[in-house]
Amino acid sequence: MDLNTIETLRRARTREDLLLAPGETFLAGGTWLFSEPQVQRTGLVDLSTMGWKSIEHTPEGLRIGATCTIAELSRISPRAGWAAHPIFFQAAGALLASFKIWNMATVGGNICRSYAAAAMVSLGAALDATALIWTADGGEYVLPVAEISTGNGTNVLAEGDVLRCVDIPAHALRARTGFRKIALAELGRSAAVLTGRLDESGAAVFTVTASTLRPRVLRYDALPASARLHEDVRAADDYYTDPLGTADWRRAVSAVLCEEIRQELLLWT
Repeated sequence: MDLNTIETLRRARTREDLLLAPGETFLAGGTWLFSEPQVQRTGLVDLSTMGWKSIEHTPEGLRIGATCTIAELSRISPRAGWAAHPIFFQAAGALLASFKIWNMATVGGNICRSYAAAAMVSLGAALDATALIWTADGGEYVLPVAEISTGNGTNVLAEGDVLRCVDIPAHALRARTGFRKIALAELGRSAAVLTGRLDESGAAVFTVTASTLRPRVLRYDALPASARLHEDVRAADDYYTDPLGTADWRRAVSAVLCEEIRQELLLWT
């Protein structure tokens, strides 16, 4: 899509360059930005020139730069003890896209667009990821990726906020994980994405995304009984209806697929 209202393009190289002028917006991969008219925008600030590392291994776990592409993340190499490694490619695969999109779309952009079916939100929620947010006034704050989205395409970020990176804790990388995705069409956008995680401590975490307007994270001291998990998954109040599925169908398949994941994780107890 030609953005015929854009008059300026600035390549950001320092944090001071990230202060938006009236009419400007941030450009990362641009896969959504260039998909429809942006008539309220007159300038772009390119984040790809900030020089952020895509993948960093830290003592606390894994840091993913906001400008890391989906393709880069899908190819991440495992480290010793990373039982959760398969979920990176699984989550990337939930973003239905051509190789061109995979090589341009960014982790940060997918999270900040905050669609219900945002694959990187599903990944972040599954692995207790946190996001480092830079604010326009020079401050910063950290919050769970699962708490950024407030609805289908809405979030808590203020104008001028920049997602700098996503941090995944080591304990989540060492956990056993399960993943399920369903769509009504073979090549359709995800209608439900479900994950389960079994930590070394025995604690369990299940997430419901894509079928609800915002991520639902269910935590247990141990793998829950089938009946309890079924009840908890169905209890979410924001299953929604659109051309890709009705709310009742999304609720039902989410419960079924979470039970499949529970049975899979039982094998590791």
